[in-house]
Amino acid sequence: MSRRPTIGILTGGGDCPGLNAVIRAATKSAVRLGYDCVGFLRGYEGLVDPVSYMPLDAHITAGILLQGGTILGSTNKGRFTSLVGEGERVGIDPELLARAAATVKQMGIAGLICVGGDGSLGIAQQLHEHGIPVVGVPKTIDNDLGCTAFTFGFDSAVATATDALDRLHTTAASHERVMVLEVMGRHAGWIALHAGIAGGGDVILLPEIAWTFENVCRTVTHRDREGKRYTLIVVAEGAHLPDGGLVHAGESGGRGQVKLGGIGEIVAREVAGRLGREVRTVVLGHLQRGGPPTAFDRVLATEFGAHAARLVHEGRFGEMVCYRPPDIASVPIAHAIGRLSTVDPRGSAVQAARALGIGFGDDEDGEPFAGARGSGPLSAS
Repeated sequence: MSRRPTIGILTGGGDCPGLNAVIRAATKSAVRLGYDCVGFLRGYEGLVDPVSYMPLDAHITAGILLQGGTILGSTNKGRFTSLVGEGERVGIDPELLARAAATVKQMGIAGLICVGGDGSLGIAQQLHEHGIPVVGVPKTIDNDLGCTAFTFGFDSAVATATDALDRLHTTAASHERVMVLEVMGRHAGWIALHAGIAGGGDVILLPEIAWTFENVCRTVTHRDREGKRYTLIVVAEGAHLPDGGLVHAGESGGRGQVKLGGIGEIVAREVAGRLGREVRTVVLGHLQRGGPPTAFDRVLATEFGAHAARLVHEGRFGEMVCYRPPDIASVPIAHAIGRLSTVDPRGSAVQAARALGIGFGDDEDGEPFAGARGSGPLSAS
């Protein structure tokens, strides 16, 4: 091993566009600060026996800025688990923590940059409490992590969903159909809300706003009376049914959270049955996670990676980088985890959508614009 101090980097949880941009920026910044870099493979699993890692330098990270996924690999079903079911946190096996600490010590890791969402950063916090020098970087396409205005990957997911709506418009209009687009969003409806507005959706169903099939059908019928014989409905996978239930696509296996999915088909079936209309469903699924990051996500991820390397250099462990427009700042990881950022039903984005006639399947559909609090993503932390 080199005599230079070493910074370790790992990516945990689900993949998303921008992870490679973080790796690249953290590596290049760390090298300029006088460090060597290694990347641990398959998330936290790379820290334990058998330890698996790869060296990182400017040559290895060249060209990965625009690549989706992560060159380090990731897992959200490994031995390190912080979340069970719908948000219950559990402690990590002390033996695993001891192995991870031994790896960090043996490899001379001066700081470990952990990139992930709420669950992965919950693991990072436990490593920090065990004495491992950790810095966190927030990552989730759902944009539901607290203490940061945006997480990278969100803008790319919205762009994918918006493109899908753009394409569905032509088919819906040509055949006078109702089209239902199901997008990701377990606890928060940011993707559905932003894509629905950007893509000209007519109904947006969110986890944060209670809705009914009757109100959804009312919007479709109202559009028919106005001569608009097609309707685009955007629904987040985590939107609760009118009876309060969630639609499960199946068990995730192991100790992970239950897999959601299928609500789009239920909405389509109900609308078709109640109105006698032809309805089609499209589920984007993992298409939202794949592909290159948008320009915004490349910049945000790059700033996150560079700032994370700086936090290690300054010895500010146990902190997570965050975006507080227009600056990149940091907060204790403990303050960020377990504090989901969700859509405010009275926020500016929802109220702007209502002002345009977009329905949310609730009793307020059709009401005049009533003003809003400043509660879009820029102030949702």
